[in-house]
Amino acid sequence: MYPNSPSLGRIPLPLPCARQQQTSAYLSKVPVSVAPDLLSPEQFFQASLNIHKNAKRRSDEGNSPYDVKRQRFQSPQEQTVNHQAVPLRGDIRCSYPGSPAFPLLQSPSPPVLKGHSSNSGDCWLYDHIDTTLPVAKDKLSKQILDLFQALQQQVCDLKKKDICRAELQREIQQIFPQSRLYLVGSSLNGFGIRSSDADLCLVLKEEPMNQNTEARHILSLLHKHFYTRLSYIERPQFIRAKVPIVKFRDKVSGAEFDLNVNNVVGIRNTFLLRTYAYLDKRVRPLVLVIKKWANHHGINDASRGTLSSYTIVLMVLHYLQTLPEPILPSLQKKYPECFDRTMQLHLVHQAPRNIPQFLSKNETPLGDLLLGFLKYFAVEFDWSKDIISLREAKALPRTDDYEWRNKYICVEEPFDGSNTARAVYEKQKFDLIRAEFLKAWVALRDNRDLYSLLPVKGIMKKMHSL
Repeated sequence: MYPNSPSLGRIPLPLPCARQQQTSAYLSKVPVSVAPDLLSPEQFFQASLNIHKNAKRRSDEGNSPYDVKRQRFQSPQEQTVNHQAVPLRGDIRCSYPGSPAFPLLQSPSPPVLKGHSSNSGDCWLYDHIDTTLPVAKDKLSKQILDLFQALQQQVCDLKKKDICRAELQREIQQIFPQSRLYLVGSSLNGFGIRSSDADLCLVLKEEPMNQNTEARHILSLLHKHFYTRLSYIERPQFIRAKVPIVKFRDKVSGAEFDLNVNNVVGIRNTFLLRTYAYLDKRVRPLVLVIKKWANHHGINDASRGTLSSYTIVLMVLHYLQTLPEPILPSLQKKYPECFDRTMQLHLVHQAPRNIPQFLSKNETPLGDLLLGFLKYFAVEFDWSKDIISLREAKALPRTDDYEWRNKYICVEEPFDGSNTARAVYEKQKFDLIRAEFLKAWVALRDNRDLYSLLPVKGIMKKMHSL
């Protein structure tokens, strides 16, 4: 149980009904492009000062090593005392002066689904999705399906993460009342496994935010608040990176979380990938098994210069788009109105919900698709001349633009074609990745047995124990 959950008598945060109606009427006249202004430096300073003045230090959770994927900054080490979570005083709540209420909070709450508690967050997460699996007619395809079923995130896993998201949103809205907290990444896009960390995006405005200054300042306030006030948050760490995060563990669910601020492209990408995930029954099993293979062979760690999980997903989707008879289309070209990069965030999850499954004439079984994927990137794709583009559903020729220079693997960001989603910069790492693809392709081609690539039984046993 969360200390400040509504079931313990906490006063809910939403505005009174009359004020909500008044705000909604006002918002209907506001142009789509209007976004709240950023907090002034004086408000940041005041919020920081008040949090520092009124907070009590929580007990140190221990000094055992804690692996993270990015540069680590330890939480403050001061004399600690036991505490209880207490609602913040009204004088440290930060808002946006002169701005309308944030549109993200104005969409009507979805009905509570049968079997789910009212504090389970966004109920649309549990909408029925066709998760029927393809029929496996050969040994390798059956092995892929068996491993996928052991790996895939369960509804109960997602629900635990979303309940924590909802509790944190209530807490953060005590400081930033017009904010909204989104669950993003693999936990929501259909490509998560049972042990996946959860990514959270705190949105304060729909405009871009400077990640080096503004986002870091906000995260520093939240890091201190998590560390001093929330008993269910364990080991919060403020990590500086290109996109800074606060990393922590939720004691109630046992899930690990990465929290960023205003990295809104991650929200758009989440629902784009989620739509791809369910366009064809073969997509999710293929992606999850390839992710597990890459992780097992040490080429799925962006912090060490190899491939991120996000890059691997884009690579698999790109391969399925570029087959002689494509299994996937370009969703951004086929349904541009559903993936408009200017769409307001509170509509992003609704737009693609009615997109039907893509009816491909390609009936290639999973085993052959896995073999073809490995061969494509081992010997067919021209890494020196081409860029992977999900948006265009094809390989694009490299230009001499700065963004593509001195990189061995380039994958285009789906919502921003001028930027790389991820890249590999070191030749040594590139050679390692190519070697693993080649080795896996040869092994699978010769014996068509997934056990030659992965310790399948050990992985499945570990997943079943979670």
